[in-house]
Amino acid sequence: MQPDMLLHCIKLVLGGIAAFLAILLWSKTREAPWVAVIAGTVTAYAGIVYNVLIVFGIAVEKIGLPAIAGINPITLLFTVIPQLFFIAAFIIALITRKRG
Repeated sequence: MQPDMLLHCIKLVLGGIAAFLAILLWSKTREAPWVAVIAGTVTAYAGIVYNVLIVFGIAVEKIGLPAIAGINPITLLFTVIPQLFFIAAFIIALITRKRG
């Protein structure tokens, strides 16, 4: 097994476990910071799956959308969106902790 393939498999398994647990937590909590962390985790896992599909040639990277600074827009979204969810979670947590 090639090292890259092994790393992709590890990312898929661990990311899948994290996404599964995040979805289980989603049904148990309604706190905004946790919901944002959960959304970031699930979106990050979707990005991992998309990247693996491209690497294995199942999905195509060229989809007709114009590149943004030479980067595929879908790849850019799967990179940026989870981080934005995490940032929102931390900001919301800081604001709610300050009040309480």
